[in-house]
Amino acid sequence: MVIAVVGRGMIGSAAARHLAGSGEDVILIGPDEPARKSDHPGVFGSHYDEGRITRAMDASSFWSEVSRASIARYAEIESESGISFFTETGSLMVGRDDSAFVARAAAVRAAAGIAAEVLDDHALAARFPWFRFALGHTGFYEARGAGHISPRKLVEAQCAAAARHGARVVRDMVVAVEQHDAGVTIVTDRQHIRADQVLIAAGGFTNMLVFPALPLRIFARTVAYFEVDAEEAGRLAAMPTLIVRTPDGQDPYLLPPIRYPDGRIYLKLGGERADIVLPDAAAARDWFQSGGSPHVAAELEADIRARMPDLAIRSVHHQPCILTYTAADQPLIDRVSEHACVAVGGCGRGAKCSDELGRLAAQTVTGAPDPALGLAAAGVF
Repeated sequence: MVIAVVGRGMIGSAAARHLAGSGEDVILIGPDEPARKSDHPGVFGSHYDEGRITRAMDASSFWSEVSRASIARYAEIESESGISFFTETGSLMVGRDDSAFVARAAAVRAAAGIAAEVLDDHALAARFPWFRFALGHTGFYEARGAGHISPRKLVEAQCAAAARHGARVVRDMVVAVEQHDAGVTIVTDRQHIRADQVLIAAGGFTNMLVFPALPLRIFARTVAYFEVDAEEAGRLAAMPTLIVRTPDGQDPYLLPPIRYPDGRIYLKLGGERADIVLPDAAAARDWFQSGGSPHVAAELEADIRARMPDLAIRSVHHQPCILTYTAADQPLIDRVSEHACVAVGGCGRGAKCSDELGRLAAQTVTGAPDPALGLAAAGVF
C-alpha cells in the first residue's frame, strides 16, 4: 500500500517517519520554506522558526500526555537523523495562586507524576531574578526534559529519519487531492502522484484540499524578536522558557536567547490580546506576506520591558505566524473518506508534541486510533 502524506511540517513529517518505520511505502510531499515570505505565491508552514517551548506541564491532561510521549522520543529522533533540535533549558509556567489555571496544572502534575517544582512568590524571585511577577503567583518549574526545540530542525530531522526508513520526499506544493475508487491522485505544481491512501496534514492550509471544509479556526499571530549581544546572552544563560497565564486569560510565552540562522541572538515573545480570524487560504497567505502587525509588536515590546526591565535589547523586529484551532481545543485526527485521513489542529501547542500527533495520525491511516486519548473526531465528520 502506498501512503502519501501531504504536508511536510511538524505533524506530517512525524507521521511519515512513523509510517516508514513500520514498513509502509510512504511519499512525503511538501515544499521547502520560501526564501522570501513577502512575495511567495504558495503555501506556508508553521515551523519557520528556531524556538518553540517544550514541556510536560500543562493545564490539560491531553496536551500533557501527548507532550510527554513526544519528549520521550526526542533522543530517538535525533539519533535516527543525526540532527539535534532539543535544548534543555528548563521551563517555567506561572499563574495567579487562586486561578483555575494553577489548580488544573497542579492536578495534571499530581496525576502524571511530573517532576516540576512548585514555587511561591519568594522562590520565583530568588530563582529567576531576570523576571518580574506581581504578588500572588505560583510557578511550576521543570528543570529536566523541558526547554525549547527548533521546529525547523525537528522537521528536518523527521524528514531525514523518514527517508532513512525508505520514505520518498517530494518537495512540491500540492494543489489538489483527487479521490477515486482505486485510491487518490495527488496533484502538485509539477506532477501527478498516485497513492492508495492520503494523510492530509497541511496546517492552516488544510481546507484547500478537503471538501467539505473542516470546522477549523485560523488565527493570525505576530511574534517579536529582541536581539541581545553575547554578553547579555551569557548573563541569561540559565534562563528557562516562560509561560504566564494572566488574569484576563492570556498566556504570553517567552523563549531565552537563541542563535538564529542570521548569526544573531534573540529572545522571542508571543501572545496577543485579540484574535484576527483568517477565513481562508488566501487570507492566510496575505497574512504571511504582510510581515505581521507592528501594533502587536509594540505591545509585545512593552510587555517584555515590564517583565524583564534589565534586559539590554540591541534591536527589535517581528514576524507573522498562524495558529490552527479546533472547537474542542484538541487536534482533528480522523478518517474523512475511504482513502483519505486528516491530522490538523495544533491549537498553539502542537510543536512540542508533534511526534505523538504524527504517530496517532499514522495509526489512523493504517488502523484504529488510540481510544484512550479521546481525540476530537467524534461528531465532526
